[in-house]
Amino acid sequence: MRALVVNPGSTSLKLSIVDDGVPVDGAVVADWDGGPELPAIAELVFRNGRVDAVGLRVVHGGDRTGPTPLDENEIAALSRFEPTVPVHQPRALGLARALLRAMPGVPLFGCYDTTFHTRLPDHAATYPIPAAWRHRFDIRRYGFHGLSCANALRRTADLLGRAADSLSLICCHLGGGVSVTAIQDGHSVDTSMGFTPLDGAPMTTRPGSLDPGLVLHLLRELPLAEVESGLNHRSGLAGLSGTSGDLREVLARRAGGFAEAERAVQVYLHRLCREIAAARVSLRCLDALVLTGGVAEHQPGLCAELVGGLAFLGLATDPAALRGSGDRVVSPDWATSRVLVVRAAEELEIARELGTVLTAVH
Repeated sequence: MRALVVNPGSTSLKLSIVDDGVPVDGAVVADWDGGPELPAIAELVFRNGRVDAVGLRVVHGGDRTGPTPLDENEIAALSRFEPTVPVHQPRALGLARALLRAMPGVPLFGCYDTTFHTRLPDHAATYPIPAAWRHRFDIRRYGFHGLSCANALRRTADLLGRAADSLSLICCHLGGGVSVTAIQDGHSVDTSMGFTPLDGAPMTTRPGSLDPGLVLHLLRELPLAEVESGLNHRSGLAGLSGTSGDLREVLARRAGGFAEAERAVQVYLHRLCREIAAARVSLRCLDALVLTGGVAEHQPGLCAELVGGLAFLGLATDPAALRGSGDRVVSPDWATSRVLVVRAAEELEIARELGTVLTAVH
């Protein structure tokens, strides 16, 4: 099966052609403004010939447990999540509408980051707020970055020679967004992102977990739109360091001796360690810590600092392995638990999900 995978992010659009599970071509639209980008998609398809299906990454799928065909009715149903995922959901659904018009004869499926978390235990998914609010507004911990977690689980199983459903691991997705997920028996059992992707550890421009009283205070002092924009676009590493929030820029300023950048990195690492330690509580044991995403792939020094703060969990890194490349184990043999770096490859997980669905249909 030859699939076109469309992966919209908050600032870039990644396009891939995956043929029977193997990536054969791709393109990235950097500094993406959220438009349909049909010329880039058309050029990629033209170079590679007709595709059998299109898989679109959609961040919020609610309680959907797998890919769903996208039509106008399904897109309208998914649009109810736009207020809680304002950075990602509108862009993905705009692409869905454009793809339906541009490729009418090709099946289009939504593949959801929330699917991996639909089996969260009730005690991990439930917020301690009035039951009437939970039921009326469908409030629970949804979790995100699920496609990345699913791929990381499969690659870790391959690298360790274990069955995926036998592993107890913590997956850290470290990119523009940041999440920490505890994985047991092949699925998520706890995760740092919650009702929205604002929760958890600090990110490029999002703050992570905040005292609810702080948010209420801000809402009494500032207009709702300003608070919402500030929490989504001007918080996290950006707010801490006075930069764009891009970790490369923050680390460069830290190396230059800027105190605000140093504090930003320390807050980032401290909060990540807290989330990882909290995730350990949800596991029977810890076979591995898996680091994935652009930061994990390209910032070995920062990864060493992060894992250095987790020695109490039996975790350590080998400097030579950290300087390597590709999916790999980066912990020394004597460490109690493994540490791995795995490339974020949502496109492979989306293509795999598409193959499973289309095989079942036929």
